[in-house]
Amino acid sequence: MALKIIENCTACDACVLECPNDAISEADPIYIINALLCTECVGAEDEPQCMLECPADCIVKDPDWEESEEQLQAKYDSLH
Repeated sequence: MALKIIENCTACDACVLECPNDAISEADPIYIINALLCTECVGAEDEPQCMLECPADCIVKDPDWEESEEQLQAKYDSLH
């Protein structure tokens, strides 16, 4: 399952530097996560780093984009 940023995003930029896949980018008015690049940090970290760094707690799992741990790992491997 990919992550998404919800409307209470303050565009503080804290999450962007933490993403190992460069999946987070600035949009108008809030940041967005590219689900094709998001691996929830599988392959790089034990848990999603953007969620840990977000001071507004605005990064959540996207129920519309479900992926298994194996799929996330395969995606990470293909990106790196």
